[in-house]
Amino acid sequence: MSPTTSPGPRERLLAAGQELFYSRGASVGVDALLKEANVARRSLYEHFGGKDGLVAAVLRRAAEDDLAWYEGALAGAAEPRERLLGLFDRLDDLVSDPAFRGCRYFATDLALADPGHPAHAESDAFRQRLRALLVRELQALGHDHPERAAEQLHLLIEGTLVMGATQDDPHPGRAARDLAATLLA
Repeated sequence: MSPTTSPGPRERLLAAGQELFYSRGASVGVDALLKEANVARRSLYEHFGGKDGLVAAVLRRAAEDDLAWYEGALAGAAEPRERLLGLFDRLDDLVSDPAFRGCRYFATDLALADPGHPAHAESDAFRQRLRALLVRELQALGHDHPERAAEQLHLLIEGTLVMGATQDDPHPGRAARDLAATLLA
């Protein structure tokens, strides 16, 4: 029987950051992070150089999970067109969940006014990787303009996430799916 080890301070800070930044925003205070992670202030600075480094690390980590989610959503069908449309069905399920709080990248970008904040680079990297997934699917579909269409689909994705977090309509993904179907026709 192997002993169970509890997560160290770095992992606890990442977990606390991921939870608090999503539920309360990137402006959550350092004291709340330290309390949630049950770590000393020194651990934050040793592992991340401060809160800015933690925010960037949380986004980097979340991007891996989020991109895996998008890959899984795209894997729901065999044909590229149906894969892309199915993505909007999955987005609709996501945003209609009462626990949904919006797009973490968009919220973080809005909360952090300094354009040089390291979190912005993580948001940009995530968006580039998501767009590359869309381009891949559009190329498999044989779309005449995969880069432009990926930009348009990405706009529909972002709009679905924003509308899902801010509007009373519990199913913005349905409208986005209809627009995506027109784009893919």
